[in-house]
Order: sequence, then structure tokens, then C-alpha cells
Amino acid sequence: MGVRTTHLDITGMSCANCSATVGDALEALDGVTDATVNYATDEGTVEYDPDATALREVVAAVEDAGYGVVTETVTIAITDMTCANCAQTNETALEAVPGVVDAEVNYATDEARVTYLPGEASTDALYDAVEDAGYSPVREDDSGGDGTDARDAARQAEIRKQRRLTLFGAALAAPLLLFIVEKLLLGGGVLPDRVFGVEFGWVEFLLATPVQVVLGWPFYKNSYKALVKNRRANMDVLIALGSSTAYVYSVTVLLGAVAGSLYFDTAALILVFITLGNYLEARSKGQAGEALRKLLEMEAETATLVRDDGTEEEVPLEDVEVGDRMKVRPGEKIPTDGVVVDGQSAVDESMVTGESVPVEKGDGDEVIGSTINENGVLVVEATKVGEDTALQGIVRTVSEAQSRQPEIQNLADRISAYFVPAVIVNAVLWSGVWYVAPDALAGFVAWLPLWGLVAGGPAVAGGTVSAFEFAVVVFASAVLIACPCALGLATPAATMVGTTIGAQNGVLFKGGDVLERAKDVDTVVFDKTGTLTEGEMELTDVVAFDDGHTRTDGGQLARPEGLTDADVLRLAATAERGSEHPLARAIVEGARERGIEVDDADDFENVPGHGVRATVGDAGVLVGNRKLLRDNGVDPSPAAETMERLESEGKTAMLVARVPAGTDSVPAADAGELVGVVATADTVKPSAKAAVSALRERGLDVMLLTGDNERTARAVAERVGIDPENVRAGVLPEDKSDAVEAIQETGRRAMMVGDGVNDAPALAVAYVGCAIGSGTDVAIEAADVTLMRDDPVDVVKAIRVSDATLAKIKQNLVWALGYNTAMIPLASLGLLQPVLAAGAMAFSSVSVLTNSLLFRRYAPDHDYELLGRLR
Repeated sequence: MGVRTTHLDITGMSCANCSATVGDALEALDGVTDATVNYATDEGTVEYDPDATALREVVAAVEDAGYGVVTETVTIAITDMTCANCAQTNETALEAVPGVVDAEVNYATDEARVTYLPGEASTDALYDAVEDAGYSPVREDDSGGDGTDARDAARQAEIRKQRRLTLFGAALAAPLLLFIVEKLLLGGGVLPDRVFGVEFGWVEFLLATPVQVVLGWPFYKNSYKALVKNRRANMDVLIALGSSTAYVYSVTVLLGAVAGSLYFDTAALILVFITLGNYLEARSKGQAGEALRKLLEMEAETATLVRDDGTEEEVPLEDVEVGDRMKVRPGEKIPTDGVVVDGQSAVDESMVTGESVPVEKGDGDEVIGSTINENGVLVVEATKVGEDTALQGIVRTVSEAQSRQPEIQNLADRISAYFVPAVIVNAVLWSGVWYVAPDALAGFVAWLPLWGLVAGGPAVAGGTVSAFEFAVVVFASAVLIACPCALGLATPAATMVGTTIGAQNGVLFKGGDVLERAKDVDTVVFDKTGTLTEGEMELTDVVAFDDGHTRTDGGQLARPEGLTDADVLRLAATAERGSEHPLARAIVEGARERGIEVDDADDFENVPGHGVRATVGDAGVLVGNRKLLRDNGVDPSPAAETMERLESEGKTAMLVARVPAGTDSVPAADAGELVGVVATADTVKPSAKAAVSALRERGLDVMLLTGDNERTARAVAERVGIDPENVRAGVLPEDKSDAVEAIQETGRRAMMVGDGVNDAPALAVAYVGCAIGSGTDVAIEAADVTLMRDDPVDVVKAIRVSDATLAKIKQNLVWALGYNTAMIPLASLGLLQPVLAAGAMAFSSVSVLTNSLLFRRYAPDHDYELLGRLR
């Protein structure tokens, strides 16, 4: 292919060393002959051999070095695909376009998802590549609406086209069906030899020829493109071979060139049955994606804006901008994502989160666009609009998930790649054997405990047709009975439904590969704060130390002589004011609720995983754990009994100490003093215990990973039903990913469930990372699964959906492989009429889609059952 030059727009570089790092990473790739990276322009130029290194590897090298490459992703709808081989042909064609990083084509959704470099490739080039491969892309610019409208229009047009062809063929083939019934069931001789003086064979010819031309043309055209343009055989080749064999043989018999029977009825009915199957398949594909389309249709069309002068104006949804204030009346849809700035109401979020109970919303609460305001008037300030809304994100995530197929699909792809050529070779082989040794083969078949041969078999074996004619029948049946499309649909059809079920229940999988992995999880590791607990800490205890004795306010401030609880709380709150940690916010808020004025501290320093240090007045103040105090020369032992008591109650206790201000070195052992303890507590989520119980019932180990101390962590674990031996406490934020890796090094497949920024690295290294609904954007980005709600029970639902989807995929594959394994030998042995073979083949692909569509009824509140039995 030669050397190709590609230009990259690189992000994340901050100095010349960065550009050198990227350049070294690129030049280390096999096939890269030269790489130049310019920090000033944030650009890179790479010369590489595409036969040795794919562009995706070039981009991956930049990303692995810690930088980014500007890419764009587009979804292209493709019509005319008839099997998995067609999808592979389009993938190959798209990946050959210069500038394309990756292309995935899904036969079940008739869509290609292409990632490309915007400066190197264009959508027009992608459309052209699909057309050059012999297929028809939906050019979205040709539509007056958006891309979704164009794809839906193309899908509906395909359904209408297949319906018209089916009705046309059925009208002409109906008399031929009578002829074949008369021949097979009545033994022939019932119908006259001539009709209006015309030989009956010519009547069949007149009826079958239009069917052959009109219904057969798409198959002949696609076969030519597959064989001549793409050098690859697909399902169209099998249909064209089977139908044309019956038609051409009948024409030669009708013209007297050879002696034999006529199969015009078979040739026509083959095409009618296959076209009917295509029509049903197109309808089923449309139904499989119907849930997502309905979700998009739920978007509000208009919004009522509240202007600065108090006037109201109704505008189209696309005119709403971030910062606009919208009035939402009872019964109306909330136009877009936002935050409530006035009013109170219950909001029905079931269409996004799957939660059937309306959620109370008031000032400061976030709301999701397209959810329904139930009973009060709300004023909502828009925070996200257009493609950035939660609803659009759900649809985008599910669409991406459907384009990323499970690993199990690789098995089907490998089989499909060789399937059609193998079927043709098998048909030629067996038809040849029947022609050369019909007597011996007929004797062997007669010995089998099966039904009789078609037409009684060859004449030499006591049948009614010649050996050549029987060989033609066997060839037509053997190519028609094979069904690569059933194999190609088995995985993507079930994946499409499974990801949609997840979205409807508030569980978003980032890919079919994630959907497959989730069922194999054997250990679920929960973060504590915000995951199993509400994540809303409250100040519960303030304990002051005075000459070795303790006094506690019991939740109320006391005023003894010397250092008071109020003094301890003021010192702690002032020191923590500069921190964003939930514990810090609880201390500050608790102090204000108690009427204590919280001032700004000086020299604030956060000590990750241990606490904070700040200057309050003329002294340094420490608020944190035992290690923080020891490292700063303060003995925490006088507080041991108090700390143990509070921690055993499931509270997070923090020591408060004073040290000399302005010292960078560790103070002397007696330089500081312990002044008290403050404690906060978090409420365990109501469903946490049920979630842990359900996971353990499935045979999974459940673990707790937290930066909190051992006693507090064990107290929470005991309340939710986690084995104390499975608690990993005192884990620093930067060490969480190491802790997950250590768990997995023992052979476990761990699902990490978290919500915070500090959980993101652990989510990324886990076998499956799961971000819970209240999580930060960073955590959600790093996760493989996103739960739209804050409910840990949805972790169980995610695993159930994964398990159920893989069970459905296996059902489909067993049917597809079992069908072909059983039916191809029967056809090869001369036991199936070609027309019956064609009907069975059409039924096979439709049955796989129907089985997948039946899966839509599944609700992940329980394990998936088949015929009343699990799995």
C-alpha cells in the first residue's frame, strides 16, 4: 500500500518535553518511519505503513503516552446489508479510508459507527466508501431533519419496499403454490397439461419470470458486487445460486434441451419466502430500536422562558440556552436539564431512572430534562441543553453500546467469514456425489431412520427423476438451507435489546463488551461514602479535653470552665472551612447551626487521607486522624477511649489539636496539645442491606473499600451485611486503585462501585467499573456502567441484565448453529425440497429476531427465566 502521511491534532501538551514524549511514543511503533510533533501548533505528522500499523494504533500510542488526539465519531445508516458478511465488507471499506481510526458495523441495527480524524477524512468520503463497496448509505444531508429522522425514514422506506416486493411476488406465486401442492401432495395429474391451448409449463414460465426479474434482481445485483467488487461471498450469493439454478434448469427443460421436471414454482417461491423473511426481519429490527426512539420522542418541544422583567415567552426547545430560566407548570415536561431556583413539586423521573415513585424537588435540586412535573409550579434554570442533556446522553451511550459487540460475537464473525464459501463447496460436492454414485448414496440414505428422498430419489435407485436432475435439486437445497444471517443476528439483536432494557431501568452499559463482562463478576467492591451511605455527613458529637478529662456536648453546646466544646468546634470548623471534603462541610455546617461564627483560616493545607492543617489565630490547628497528629508531634492516646466508642457506633471521629504556628519541621513531642474530638456520621441508604443480600445470594463476595478507620468501616459493614473480613479500611484516595488491583491479583473479577473523583482510578482498573447516579462526571467517565439512580440495588440489576442478555445470546447462537448443523446435512442427503429449504432459511433469521424481541418483556427485578426455569 506504501507509506501514508497523517496529521494529528494533539491535546494535553504543555511544554516541549511533552512533544518529545509523543514523538518517541509514535516512533516506537512498528511501521512508523517518521514522526514530527510541534508543541507550538499542537500538531503532529506521522509517516507510517498502513500494512504494518493501523491508524488506531497510532492514536492509541498518543493516548497511552498521556495525551489526546482530536477525533470525531459519526453514525451512518446503511441499507442493503443482508448478513454478517455484508457488515464485515463495510467495515473493511470504511477502515481503508485515510483518516479513519476505527469502524464498527452492526448488522442488527444497519448502522456503522466510525471514528475519524476530522482533518483527514470527511463524512462524504465515508459515504463514498460504503457506496463503492456496493451498499447504500443514508446521506443525512439529504434529509430535511436530523440524522435520526433520516435513518428512521430509510428504515421505513426499506420496510415498505420489502412489503411491496413480497405482495407482488405472492400475487404471482399463489397459483404456483397450488401447482406445487398438487405435485407433492396429490401426486400430479390433477391439473390439465394445457390451458387455453398453451402448454402448462409455459404458464408457469410466465408467472415465475416476473418474480425472478423483480424479486431476484436485488439478490443478483448484490451477489455481483459481493463477488466481483469485494471478493467475498455473502447470503445473496446463496439465494441467487439456489433460485437461478431452479429457474435455469426449468427453462432448459421447457425448451427441450434436457429431459426432466419443471421447477418454476420452486424458483419463484424461493424468492417470495426469502423476501417475506427480509420484510419480517426489517420490521423486527425497527421494533428492536423502538424503545430508544420513543425515549427521544418524549423530549419537550417548547419551553416557557421567564425573562428578567418577569414576562413569560414560549420558545422552541432548541432556542433554550444555558442560564435561561423556565417555568414548568403541573403536568408539563421539564424542557431540559437544570436546577430548581423556585418552587416545590414532585417529579416523575421513571422514563430516565426507572424509578416509579415521583421524587420531591425544591430549591437547589437538580432536575432532568423530559421528566414530568407532577403537582407544583417550578422555575428551573437550564444547566445543560441540546446534545449535553441527560436524555441525549442516555441515547448516545446506548447507541455506542450497541455498536460495541461482546467478545462472543467474534466466534460468530469467524464462522461467518468462511460460512458461505463452505456452503457452496458442500453443495457442489454433494450434488457431484449424487450424480456420480446415486445408487450407493440412495442406499445409505435408505438405511438412515429418516423420511424418503425428494421425488423418491434418482431413477437408478427407484426414484422418479434422473441422476442429473436430482443432483440439481440437492445443489439448490444445500445452498438455500444455509442461513448465515441467523448467525450474524444472534449476538447484536440480543445486545441491542439488553442495552435498551438496562437504559429503561436506569442502568447504562458503555458497550456490548461491558454487558458481557458484568455477568462474570465474582466480587463486588463498594466504596462507602455516597455509595452505600447517603454521602451527607452530619456533625453528631463534639468532645473537649481539659487536663486529661473529657466533656461532651451530647449534641448541645456546654460551657464549662477552660476550653469548651464551642471552642473545639470553632477551631475545627475554621480549619476545615477551606476544604471541600464532605466531612469538612459537615463540621462547618454543624458549627453554624450551633450559632458559632466560622472565620477564614490562614495557611490552609490539605493532607490527603489524613486531614487538614491550618493557622487559626496565633496557633496551628490540626483536624484529622491519629497519624496526622503523630506526624506533628501530638500524642493522640488520651482520646483512645472516646475514639473507639464513637467509631464503634459507625461514626467518623476526628482529632483536634493545636501546635505552634509557622513551623515547617515536625514540632517537638510536647509542643502541641490535644484539645478535643469531633465526630460526624453518614446515614446508610435504605436499600444498601437488600443490595448486599441479593449479591450474596448470587454467590458473589461483597467487599467494602473506604478511607475511613477500621472500626467505623466495620460498623457500617455490619449494618449492611458485609463480612468484616471483607472490609478494607484506611485506604488513601490515591491507593484505591492499588487496592482493587490487589484484590484482582488473587484471581478475582471485581466490580468496583463508587461515585467520587477519588474513585475514578479504581473504577478504571476494575474488571467492571460502576459509577452510581450521584457520581461526579470524572467517575462516570471512568466507569464501564453508569447507574442513573443512587440506589445500590441497581448494581444487582446491572448484573442480572448482563446475565440475561448473555443467556439470550447463547439461545440465539444455539438455534442458529443448531439449525445449520442439522439442516445442511439433510439437504445434502437429498431429503429437502428446495422450496422448503428456502422457507426454513427465511424462518431461521426471523426466529432469532423474534426470540430477541421477546426478551423485551424481561424486568431485572428477578433473575431471567426460560420456560419457568432459571436461564
